[in-house]
Amino acid sequence: MNQITKLGAPSRRALLKTGGALVVSIGAAVPFNFARAAEDAMVTGAKPPLTPDRLSSYIAVNADGTVSAFYGKIDGGQGLHVAIAQMVAEELDVPFRAVKVVMGDTATSVNQGGASGATGVQNGGKQLRAAAAEARRVLVELAAEKLGVPAERLAVDGGVVHTGTEMANSVSYAELIGGRYFNVALAWNGKIGNPLYAPGNAKPKDPKNYKIVGQPIKREDVAPLVFAQQDFCTDVKVPGMVHGRMVRPAIAGAVPVNVDESSIKHIPSARVVWKEGFLGIVADKEWDAIKAAQQLKVTWSNATPPFPEQASLYDHIRKAPVRKREVAEQTGNVDEAFKGAARVIEAEYEWPFQSHASMGPACAVVEIKNDQVTLWTGSQKPHFTRDGVAAILGLPAEKVRAIWVPGPGSYGRNDAGDAAMDAALLANAVGRPVRLQYTRDQGTGWDPKGPASIHRVRAAIDAAGKVIAYEFGSKAFPRVDVNSNESKPHDTLAGQLTGVALQSGDGFGEPEDSYGFANKRTYWETVAPLLDRGSPLRTSHLRDPIGPQVHFASESFMDEVATALKLDPVAFRLQYVTDPRDIAVIKAAAEKAGWQSRVSPGKDQRGTTVSGRGIAYVQRHPTRVAMVAEVEVDRSTGKVWVRKFTVAHDCGQIINPDGLRQTIEGNVVQAISRTLWEEVRFNNKNVTSVDWLSYPILDITQTPEMIDVVLIDRPEIAPTGAGEPATRPVAAAIANAVFDATGVRIRRVPFLPDYVKAALS
Repeated sequence: MNQITKLGAPSRRALLKTGGALVVSIGAAVPFNFARAAEDAMVTGAKPPLTPDRLSSYIAVNADGTVSAFYGKIDGGQGLHVAIAQMVAEELDVPFRAVKVVMGDTATSVNQGGASGATGVQNGGKQLRAAAAEARRVLVELAAEKLGVPAERLAVDGGVVHTGTEMANSVSYAELIGGRYFNVALAWNGKIGNPLYAPGNAKPKDPKNYKIVGQPIKREDVAPLVFAQQDFCTDVKVPGMVHGRMVRPAIAGAVPVNVDESSIKHIPSARVVWKEGFLGIVADKEWDAIKAAQQLKVTWSNATPPFPEQASLYDHIRKAPVRKREVAEQTGNVDEAFKGAARVIEAEYEWPFQSHASMGPACAVVEIKNDQVTLWTGSQKPHFTRDGVAAILGLPAEKVRAIWVPGPGSYGRNDAGDAAMDAALLANAVGRPVRLQYTRDQGTGWDPKGPASIHRVRAAIDAAGKVIAYEFGSKAFPRVDVNSNESKPHDTLAGQLTGVALQSGDGFGEPEDSYGFANKRTYWETVAPLLDRGSPLRTSHLRDPIGPQVHFASESFMDEVATALKLDPVAFRLQYVTDPRDIAVIKAAAEKAGWQSRVSPGKDQRGTTVSGRGIAYVQRHPTRVAMVAEVEVDRSTGKVWVRKFTVAHDCGQIINPDGLRQTIEGNVVQAISRTLWEEVRFNNKNVTSVDWLSYPILDITQTPEMIDVVLIDRPEIAPTGAGEPATRPVAAAIANAVFDATGVRIRRVPFLPDYVKAALS
């Protein structure tokens, strides 16, 4: 039975030692170690390749009995590694603190699709769970052979296989395989991040037998962050490294036609890298690179200002030719139902461009040495970033190693991938390692943006006051003008500025809910980008891509219909929602919030400050969320404060309730910021919101005094993701609460004080 293989060279340990990959250790500090084991006549063969169809690509038992889980995603700050370690420890029957999650290094893990779409546990965790279960099956079979006992008579506790009460007749995982690799094939369907395990292989545990999964295990990475002991991508240093800065045009779309290098000859070691529209500076010292970028004299092409004035943004979207249209749902005969309606209710909603506005601008380090490339990046998809760097340098992907190091964070496609590609071109041009750091104005001004959109909604009502038809349509810039990963140069600034052929994508989305209207149509339309190449208004994924804007419209409109029909907003939803899980979250949120049934708006309130409550509910793929917002509105200033949020959340099986609550809280706080403050400002030449004054975000004085979370655990349903769903209904819940307080319906985000004050007057 050849199910394990001797550790071959080069080992992952050697790769980690030379490359400095991040090892997230859960528990006591135990060195990452693949020590060579003694010769074993049963163990033959070389180290298996790092491919998705090998058990060794996911799980290893170290010589000291600890377990390494190789995770092909990253943790974007939500403590995801704790949940992954819990799932692996549970299936292997080892202590939680014995598991170390090794993530974000293309040399040690396969591509599991990157960190996006709330798939960290939903997909990545599912794969590691299945791999750990398979590893346990193999180890128990090895133990059965060694102990001379049938496998079905063996139990496992703490990584020790034994015969029930006869602990003397036992063998540990370390004795069986410690320091060597599994040599076990897995069935795989060939899709990134989605291995399938063949019938007859191990099945994960029944949830009723869980001891570790479901426990609120605390994160151990918080203290190093608080006490500044955590290194970030900006801290990476490589011998011989130079510093890089990019030079961007004042008018978007302009390209250099003349660069006067003599203008920076007084700055030691400063060097210009120029290719078509790509223009950068490198210097031995970072301050020299900064000065050179500021002082370099550049003559730019006479570009026609590419943008409409911001005040006409939504009119531009309304009038722009439709590039693509897709009907997402069509039930019944919508047009005929509207013709026969006793009453039609309709509204239009608007959502702006929004920036990632990461707390720090992106940084990347690239070293090209001995025909090999090493990239240190804060990208949430390092495997894809590796592919993009390889492509822009004209190299096979196996020649590039990407190492994820925590950056300022991203939820979707921020500027990290652009920084990696810029650094690669600079390093290739100057023949030295390059640390490329964006400036604040470049990070906020030139990152890919969440798309601006308008949403038209209407409902047909019959004579009895029943909704007989519903139509929801979006018209917007595409969510994937540039793709949500950096694997293709045409999706990055560096690629576009050096003349790579463009491949702008199309796509948007529609509401996810279970409203059972007899006649229902939802559709979306996309329009062309304002500038097709090298644009600061490129659109791509921002946390829960298109979810907040679509459901701001759909769930605000549900309240508008409820008010028109003189129905309580919760009662209206429960009348039409059909999915039992949806009904459960709506009821749970309303009950926990102490919802009192009445029609919105509430009674007329006197005084400067008025208060109200609003509800919104959504699906996000298999996850369900409902929330109640309680707000206060200052009539004199227009300022909205969300005093309290009550959130009911159903994401199937709960792995770590503590981490899940924190993730939900993070969703809510960021979404409040996007609802109340965030809007990309621009003129006809360029983006003008380039710092925290021109692009304000929620500050700590404006956060809710309470976010009350109700977790609905469904162990019979596989985990369905929590990294994004609670973002989705926030804007609508706030809008509905503002209406309840004031009687004024706000149909445009953000709810800036001046805008709200004007609406109230």
